[in-house]
Amino acid sequence: MPLALEGKKAIVAEVSEAAKGALSVVVADSRGVTVGKMTDLRKQARENGVELRVVRNTLARRALEGTQWECLNDSFVGPTLLAFSTDHPGAAARLFKEFAKTNKDFEVKALAYEGELIPAADIDRLATLPTYDEAIAKLMSVMKEASAGKLVRTLAALRDQKQEAEAA
Repeated sequence: MPLALEGKKAIVAEVSEAAKGALSVVVADSRGVTVGKMTDLRKQARENGVELRVVRNTLARRALEGTQWECLNDSFVGPTLLAFSTDHPGAAARLFKEFAKTNKDFEVKALAYEGELIPAADIDRLATLPTYDEAIAKLMSVMKEASAGKLVRTLAALRDQKQEAEAA
């Protein structure tokens, strides 16, 4: 059933609003994925701060017109599922990568981050980005190793001083 003009305008406005607050966008084709699995994907998306939208290609192009996500226009062919990451730039890419492992019919078409088009083959560029907590944990471990190394060097220097003093 065709959408009325007002319905189309509302969809364009909703998608445009989601795009404004997004840190990254992933485009996928979900043809062949069962309704139950799509429901699970939507649930996981909500838990990870990812907004999913199934949008007609012409409406998606219109909604992303003039935004940094306009670079995705060429990927709007066939059924289109848009994922907007709002909390972490790699959330949608990580979610889709994991989902595609168990659902062979699910295909990631393209990604965009800060206005740059990323081919689907390079999904790991976003999917492997550490979350805020992971980045803090890595930083803390590096700082801990650095301070432990400094302590060891200080103790070694004290030992060397005592050995020199005893020898003299």
